[in-house]
Amino acid sequence: MSEIYKIKVLDKKGNEVSLEKYSGKVLLIVNTATGCGFTPHYKPLEAMYEKLNSKGFEILDFPCNQFAGQTPGTDEEITEFCTLNYNTKFPQFKKIDVNGPTATELFKYLKSKKSFQGFEGEKADLMNGLLAKIDPDYKNNSDIKWNFTKFLVNRQGEVVARFEPTHDMADVEAQVEALL
Repeated sequence: MSEIYKIKVLDKKGNEVSLEKYSGKVLLIVNTATGCGFTPHYKPLEAMYEKLNSKGFEILDFPCNQFAGQTPGTDEEITEFCTLNYNTKFPQFKKIDVNGPTATELFKYLKSKKSFQGFEGEKADLMNGLLAKIDPDYKNNSDIKWNFTKFLVNRQGEVVARFEPTHDMADVEAQVEALL
């Protein structure tokens, strides 16, 4: 069994969930935020989920408030925001930390498998400038850089790709579809 399936996380109500539950599925694991410039990613994520869920695809949504305080609400408020604004149906988990000493086991594992490869796309320069001010060495560590970083896991539980928030969502979908 893949290491990822041994990891346990907390659902939005605080109940422990083993990722073994998702064994054999293609997963897109995302740290999200409700007040971020990338929050509109919820729309293509939900469209992708609705289109591909029946083929064995799951999106696992982990709200995180570590980036400019862009997810200040409670788990209930976050769920309400996502449901009302984006009609999300994919599983949302308890708000977590993805970096530092309080980072969850899941995100420590994901970062150990796929490190930061750089930003691309139209907002790459903006993100590079912002992060250079926060962490001059940001390019050389595997930390999550911002909200809506996505990790793609194949049916065997292998982390096969990491997409920074500036990555083209159409390409993310194409890579998901290639694994289904």
